[in-house]
Amino acid sequence: MEIVSDQNTMTTRSAPHIASVPTNIISGFLGVGKTTAIQNLLNQKPKHERWAVLVNEFGEVGIDTSLIETQSSTDTDIFLKEVPGGCMCCTNGLPMQMALNQLLSRARPHRLIIEPTGLGHLEEVIATLSSGFNQKTIRLNAVITLADARMLTQDRYLKNETFIEQVAVADIVIGNKCDLYHLGDKERLVEFASHQCEPETQVVFSERGVFDLGLLDCPSRFVQTDPTDQPHHHSIEKQLNDQLIPESGYLTASNAGDGYMSLGFRFDARFLFDATKVRAILQGINIERFKGVFKTQDGAKVFNLASDVLTEMSVPHCEESRCEAIGMDLPDDLTDQLLNAVTASKLL
Repeated sequence: MEIVSDQNTMTTRSAPHIASVPTNIISGFLGVGKTTAIQNLLNQKPKHERWAVLVNEFGEVGIDTSLIETQSSTDTDIFLKEVPGGCMCCTNGLPMQMALNQLLSRARPHRLIIEPTGLGHLEEVIATLSSGFNQKTIRLNAVITLADARMLTQDRYLKNETFIEQVAVADIVIGNKCDLYHLGDKERLVEFASHQCEPETQVVFSERGVFDLGLLDCPSRFVQTDPTDQPHHHSIEKQLNDQLIPESGYLTASNAGDGYMSLGFRFDARFLFDATKVRAILQGINIERFKGVFKTQDGAKVFNLASDVLTEMSVPHCEESRCEAIGMDLPDDLTDQLLNAVTASKLL
């Protein structure tokens, strides 16, 4: 069996009317564990249901969809679509609306999960989803924001408008990675939420992104609104996934916005990486976020760097190596470092 992703050709055959699909937004800042949480939710999906996941990424490559695919490849009732290249609310929500319409038409899902970029403008995404035509096709349930309470001791989070907005507009705040908290961290998150959120906002805690599936059916306080068109910079480029990899064996694409920049890579499927060298690169790099899936001499590997913590996981397969680095400043020689980690290739 295979997972159905956005690389498949769309069908134009007429189909029954789509209405009131239960929909949740799973939000949170960079590295908080959104993709892991969504994967855990997919693992709890009732067997008779079809679920759809719409993923928005700040970078141009689309790593999160690949990570979900590598762990959900045996379920034909999970449908994925990605909107790379910045906040999905840009251009009056056009990129998101097109992707949403295509995904709903193809999947005809029992449930829809939307993962906005960790640097996105969540209030505008909510406004787009809860207004106009979308109000007929989807039913917006609880907006869930994951937060790492340990970050509340750092000014770069406490003074970050995007981070504050993600918590403020949530119907449910989930204190993720609570198994790593120190004394007082839980109380600090509860207090922060009490100042930023509506009184009815729930605060719960989870380890490794695992939480009760029933939270998805909690109602949202958001009703029909007019989507705003607040100007903010994001590049809109041809989707990197649609491009052919040149003779050099790799493609790169960059993005910038809200004080952050990203650099994404796709490598030819014939490139084989040295896992030890990739690990060494990430242990010596000082950036906010790195995520990638690599074909290595030891099999397919997922590398995830967030909050200076590097995690590594083996996965059944990956079609090609791809990765994304996000930070306020990125190393000038990152491309060279990654290419030096290639241990074998028919291109070399």
